[in-house]
Amino acid sequence: MSDTAEDRSTYLRSDVYTPEMEMAEKGADVPSVDELALADINPANPHLFKEDRWQEHFARLRSEDPVHFNELESSGRYWSVTSYDDVRAVDGDWQTYSSARGITLGLRANAVSEEQLRRLTSFISMDPPTHTEQRKTVRGVSAPSNLKNMEPLIRERTAAVLDSLPEGETFDWVDTVSIELTTLMLATLFDFPLEDRRKLTRWSDIVFAVPEPGGVVETQAQKVEELMECVSYFEGLWEQRRTNPGSDLVSMLVHGEATRDMPTLEHLGNLLLLIVGGNDTTRNTMTGSVYGLNTFPDQYDKLVADSGLIPRMVPEIIRWQTPLSYMRRTANVDTELGGKQILAGDQILMWYISANRDESVFDNANVIDIERHNADRQLSFGYGIHFCMGSRLAELQLRVLWEEILQRFERIEVQEEPERTFSSFVHGYTKLPVTVTRR
Repeated sequence: MSDTAEDRSTYLRSDVYTPEMEMAEKGADVPSVDELALADINPANPHLFKEDRWQEHFARLRSEDPVHFNELESSGRYWSVTSYDDVRAVDGDWQTYSSARGITLGLRANAVSEEQLRRLTSFISMDPPTHTEQRKTVRGVSAPSNLKNMEPLIRERTAAVLDSLPEGETFDWVDTVSIELTTLMLATLFDFPLEDRRKLTRWSDIVFAVPEPGGVVETQAQKVEELMECVSYFEGLWEQRRTNPGSDLVSMLVHGEATRDMPTLEHLGNLLLLIVGGNDTTRNTMTGSVYGLNTFPDQYDKLVADSGLIPRMVPEIIRWQTPLSYMRRTANVDTELGGKQILAGDQILMWYISANRDESVFDNANVIDIERHNADRQLSFGYGIHFCMGSRLAELQLRVLWEEILQRFERIEVQEEPERTFSSFVHGYTKLPVTVTRR
């Protein structure tokens, strides 16, 4: 597991100018979608998500140009795939559309070397057979028997957090509940020291953060420095688990046949994947459930009247929220999609957030309907070989949260509009002021 600090810093600095940074520099003054020529629509602009203005952009693309071309100086050519059927077709065809060059909108092909791509990667950014071998190493964490064993702990922690909430005063649901519960879960999965658990939240936040004044990170140098801290911390845990293994994810990676001889940077790629997958997605769905049910109070009333609807509400909230807006693939060969000619090397963004609002599949798709008959067709967890390994754990955490909420509270009421994540990849919230009324 050897590489030098210089190797790591060099890699992390290699993406010093990212596509989202280029778009962020253009400012927040993005015209309404009706004012834009079709060719000028760029749904990857993070300002659209920060300001919750993405819906009409995708609706227009689904209607007029469901396989839509853009090109940036930093990233080169990329296509936005926005209809349900096209997203599923790309996600299900790993031979044509590869994960091996990354899962987010990246730099031009000649801006990052193959060696750099190889060093800091994860099994979500691989194709079979390597993907299959490395994923197998950690998939036991989501086995039904393991989830059954974990449910009492999840319920106990959820109850404790909810019981501690203040009544009659406004507090931030994101920090007090969503982050706390998901970080406790993540610390358990890693057997990570509980007193340091908020480090996991911080590292997760900065992985896809766009440097901006007053943002999660202000400069790329700050981002590099903090990710280096993550590397150093986990190096210590890897050495501990090498001689004293447990049943946690770190031990699985350190001792797995396909992963045990990997150098630090390659281990870090898998760990960052698991950190983000276990933190950003679940925490933003937890927050989205509170915000969404307040946005559609008739559905909240229906849930309060019949808690037996919780299992049907869970996939509907995951559809409506879509915690990761897209995943990227790269064309291995020249191909055709939706009547468009895709060139080998082109990037393809599969917009799950748009597919989940496709009216041809989901009637009245912009509203929450907790009795929606086909909510389980949502694509928030992806499709095909990269279907989210932690999907059942995420569903379990959301189900338990609402079972415990309905036992305790008449209502959780949103006090102001949320503050949202400045990212076109992570579709989330940074703050949601609420009050609770106990039963």
